[in-house]
Amino acid sequence: MKKFYLLAVTLFAAFTVQAQDIVKFAPLDASPVDISYFPNKAVKFKKTDNPNPVIKVLYARPSVKGRTIFGDVVKFGEVWRVGANENTEIKFYKDVTIGGKKVPAGYYSLFAIPEKDKWTIIINKELDLWGGYAYDESKDVVRVSVPVKPVSDVIEALSIAFTTQGNVANLVIGWDKTTVELPITVK
Repeated sequence: MKKFYLLAVTLFAAFTVQAQDIVKFAPLDASPVDISYFPNKAVKFKKTDNPNPVIKVLYARPSVKGRTIFGDVVKFGEVWRVGANENTEIKFYKDVTIGGKKVPAGYYSLFAIPEKDKWTIIINKELDLWGGYAYDESKDVVRVSVPVKPVSDVIEALSIAFTTQGNVANLVIGWDKTTVELPITVK
C-alpha cells in the first residue's frame, strides 16, 4: 500500500510540474497600464459618502527614456492613441459635454493629433484597437482643439489626471515637457 501511495504522489507531482511548464507568462510590459478616475478618489474607499466615479481613463504609460517625444516618437500632425499598446479608453458613467457637444454615457477611445502649439483631442466610438493604426475618423464623436502648456520639468511617464473647476473636470495629459487640458462639463 505504501508503494502505491508513493507512486500516486510521484505521478501527481510530475503532472503538476508539467502543467506549470505549459503556461508561459508574459514579462512585465515596458508601458504599464494605469487608470485615472474623476473624481480622483471615487473608487479608493468603499464608503457611502464617497462620490461615484463620473469618468474613468484606462491607458498605458510609456516613458521618455531620454528620447524626444513630440515631433519625433509621436509625430506632429498624425493620430496618436494617447499612450502605448492598445488605444486609450475613456468611460463616461453619465452624459457629459465636450467642446459644446453632448457625449452620451458609455465607453469610447481617446486619440489626439499633437501639434507644436495645440492638440486636437478626439473622442471616438471604436474600441479594442492596437494603437491608432485602424483609427476611423467616421466614428469620431467629438474633436476639440486645446492649447499646449509647456512645463519645465520632464514628466518621465505619460500621465493622465483630473483637476476641477466648478462643474468642469479638466482631463490633464502630461508627458515629457508638455501638458494639455480637455475641459469636460459634468452635470
